[in-house]
Amino acid sequence: MASGLVRIALESETRTSKRKLLEEYVWAVYCNGKKTGYSIRRKQTYDDEIHVMQLLRGVSMGAGVLPAGPNEKETLIDGELTYLRARFERVVGSKDAEAFYMINPDGTSGPDLCIFFVRQ
Repeated sequence: MASGLVRIALESETRTSKRKLLEEYVWAVYCNGKKTGYSIRRKQTYDDEIHVMQLLRGVSMGAGVLPAGPNEKETLIDGELTYLRARFERVVGSKDAEAFYMINPDGTSGPDLCIFFVRQ
C-alpha cells in the first residue's frame, strides 16, 4: 500500500447486542473517514468465491493479480482479480468494537491497513 495508511471502518447501527459483532448483517462503510456506501453480510458462498480461495490456498502472504475464472469474465474489468493476503492482529476493545491491523512482514513500523468494526 504505497499510498500510506488505509483505514476501513464498518459501522452497524443495530442497537441490540444479541448477536456477536461480526455476525451483524448490514454495515455502513467508511474509508479514511469518508462514507463510501454499505456492505451486506451474505449467508452463502458462491462457486466463483470458492474457486478464488482454492487458487489462494498456497499463498500465505502477498498481493497480486489472478486471471478470472470462466464465470467471472463478464463482471471483472480486464478479466483479472486483484488480491491482498496478509496476517492480521485482532484487537477486541469491547463487545461492540473490534479492530484488525495488518502485520507488515518487512518490519516497518505501523500497519498499512486497519479494519474497524463498531456497533453503536
